[in-house]
Amino acid sequence: MSRKSEARRQVDKQLSFALYGAANRIMRMHRRFLEPLGLTFPQYLVMLELLETSPGSVGKIGVKLGIDTGTIVPLLKRMEQSGLISKKRDLLDERRVLVELTPAGQALQASVWAVADQVKSACQIRDRQADALRKELDGLARPVNPDGQVDTSS
Repeated sequence: MSRKSEARRQVDKQLSFALYGAANRIMRMHRRFLEPLGLTFPQYLVMLELLETSPGSVGKIGVKLGIDTGTIVPLLKRMEQSGLISKKRDLLDERRVLVELTPAGQALQASVWAVADQVKSACQIRDRQADALRKELDGLARPVNPDGQVDTSS
């Protein structure tokens, strides 16, 4: 066994270890900016989505954010209880539940949008670097199948 292949087995040489550490640091960094808003990271993601596409269906929000139904429903319930969103049945399709920001939720718009810049500043990363890193990570999150197609099943 060569030194190079042995070195690749060390924990600090693992891609997964670097990603795990970076994800933890980024989550802690977000927490610092989200706590004053009364939001958790998943709630922040819901807020971003609703600021872009309100009202949105529970199902579409869950799919867009990669959050399963068993997680998104209680998350939205807590946001409704805190007065940030309202839920109602879709008049055209009773099976769908629509989620909409309340005036209190809309009032957080500027603060929610500012979080991304606060995190970038804290990381000391420029827009172009952040875009390149996000693109690279998106590629890792959506690996290519053996047939060369992007795997969207996960």
